[in-house]
Amino acid sequence: MSSTVLAVAPLSTQDADLLVAAAHRAAEAAGVTVSVTILDAGGHLLAFRRDDRAVLISGETSTRKAYTALQLGAPTADLVDAVQPGGLFHTLPTALDRPLLFIAGGVPIHRDGRLIGAIGVGGGAPDQDHEFASAAIEALA
Repeated sequence: MSSTVLAVAPLSTQDADLLVAAAHRAAEAAGVTVSVTILDAGGHLLAFRRDDRAVLISGETSTRKAYTALQLGAPTADLVDAVQPGGLFHTLPTALDRPLLFIAGGVPIHRDGRLIGAIGVGGGAPDQDHEFASAAIEALA
C-alpha cells in the first residue's frame, strides 16, 4: 500500500528577508517605525529587523507576537478576547514554556495549507502592526 506525501517548501531565509522588507515598506508608508521578527515552523529565528528609531521593547514584542501566532496557529488579533478572564486561553500563558503576548501583529504563515512559520510586527498601534504583517504575507504569495 502506498501513501501520498505532500512536500511543502519550508520558509527560507530568502522568504524571511522578503517578509521583513515588505513589512517595513508598509510601516514606512504609514510613517511608523517597527521591529519585525520571522520564525520558521519550529520557532527558530530566521530574520529580525528593528528600525533605529523604534523603541527597544518593539523587538521583544515582535518576537513574542510571532511566537504566539505560531504556537496557536492564528493571528494574534483574533486571540485578544480568548485571554480575558473566562476566555478559552485565559490560563494558557502559564502552560507554555514562554509567556505569550496577545496583541495584534502576529500572523502565522501558511504555504499550500500548511503552517511554515510566523511573522510578528511591533512598534505601531495593534491594528497597524496586524496590517503591516498581513501586507508582508501578501507580498510572499
